[in-house]
Amino acid sequence: MAAFVRKRGAQGSAPKNSKKVKFVADEDEEQTEISPKYNEVTVPRPVSMGKWTNKERVLIFSSRGVNFRTRHLMQDLRTLMPHSKADTKMDRKDKLFVINEVCEIKNCNKCLFFEAKKKQDLYLWVSNSPHGPSAKFLVQNIHTLAELKMTGNCLKGSRPLLSFDPKFDREPHYALLKELFIQTFSTPRYHPKSQPFVDHVITFTIADDRIWFRNYQIIEEDASLVEIGPRFVLNLIKIFQGSFGGPTLFENENFLSPNMHRRQMRLATAAKVREKQMVKELQKMKKTEAKEDVTKDVTADVFLTPADDKPVQIQSEPPEPKAVKKNKPFKRQRVQMARR
Repeated sequence: MAAFVRKRGAQGSAPKNSKKVKFVADEDEEQTEISPKYNEVTVPRPVSMGKWTNKERVLIFSSRGVNFRTRHLMQDLRTLMPHSKADTKMDRKDKLFVINEVCEIKNCNKCLFFEAKKKQDLYLWVSNSPHGPSAKFLVQNIHTLAELKMTGNCLKGSRPLLSFDPKFDREPHYALLKELFIQTFSTPRYHPKSQPFVDHVITFTIADDRIWFRNYQIIEEDASLVEIGPRFVLNLIKIFQGSFGGPTLFENENFLSPNMHRRQMRLATAAKVREKQMVKELQKMKKTEAKEDVTKDVTADVFLTPADDKPVQIQSEPPEPKAVKKNKPFKRQRVQMARR
């Protein structure tokens, strides 16, 4: 084994807070007895003592009216992103450009804003405050860290590896979203709340004109993965030049609003009901026709003989009046008549 000798305060090209280490070669190697052979290696400074230069901070909050699943999703994102900050819920009556002032107060230059509508639709704004750009998504298929299917567990505050689909480099609007996601979800180096470890991977995959967000833990050295969560699907609506507004850079033509989707579902259900009613009416008509055919005997008129024609008689005299029956007296009247 090599013998290590540490030397402090080495001057020269070595960086600050770094150390130089001298080690003696093994006895098997050839070395002179008078002057042993030393090899010098520079040990880099600890990660925690580095300089925090990337001051990216992300504000994660929502509007009023979100459900419990969205609250858990926001809490999971704050856990995964040590450079994130939280804020109180924003009133739905306020304009969206007010968020830029909130980001300035919180000293944040990125924002993840969850907007709830009709207590069932969830929209996500990813914005670079205050100059833009910003993107609006429809969030679907949300699964949080607390679900039983998510069996992984990574170190809190560790740095993630961001994995992007090759399609992000083929189209310009996906390239813009890739840069926006890199600046938002990547943990800044030497952040005070971060850990100097890389043990999970965040993947962004494009399929069916949607962006699929997944988070995996690296559990073995052979890069075997297990899903941690959270997971959700982002359906792109628009990309704006400014922060929470401005000129539209890209608009998704294949996007179908939730209201239109529910309307189509209702129309499809009504069409099925009408079709069932028409089928029932046709079956009823067929049954009645079958009953009429069975009750009518085609051979019943075979043995019938036509009746003789009778001469027409014309009555010239009025008919005799009918005898009117007298009313029979009651028993009391008969008794009185008998007494008389």
